[in-house]
Amino acid sequence: MQRVTITLDEELAGEIDRLVKARGYQGRSEAIRDLAREGLRQIAAEDPGRAGDCVGALVYVYDHESRALAERLTHTFHEHHDLSVSALHVHLDHDMCLEVNVLRGPIADVRHLGSHVMAERGVQFGRMVLVPAQTRAEKHAHGHGHAHDHLHTHVRAAATGPES
Repeated sequence: MQRVTITLDEELAGEIDRLVKARGYQGRSEAIRDLAREGLRQIAAEDPGRAGDCVGALVYVYDHESRALAERLTHTFHEHHDLSVSALHVHLDHDMCLEVNVLRGPIADVRHLGSHVMAERGVQFGRMVLVPAQTRAEKHAHGHGHAHDHLHTHVRAAATGPES
């Protein structure tokens, strides 16, 4: 392991100390390593030039009273049914809804769908989390001896290099 010295202002050091305490880390180094790994993973996943498959979670909040927005969103997901795995819809109050859509497919396509949804007029908040993965059909049996093909999604290792 390499030793690296960094300088932090008081406020940032305090936030890290609170994180150390809240999550039960042994010390700052452990917390900073985890934060750095997560930051590198996120940067790699957000790389617009990245190719391959992913699984993703698109979370957004929207005003269902916004002119035809619910219908537009439904239409968008029907147009991209090949990417959409599952959706959760939550009524936050009389006007606002939160949706979580689990997506799977080529990174560029998933990113494009997420950007399109978040750009819709009436969407108040949106965030996409992408996890690089490999999706392939595999044939095997599940307990009863009946082998069949179905999709399996394998999350890639946590590395951030070109092979991740």
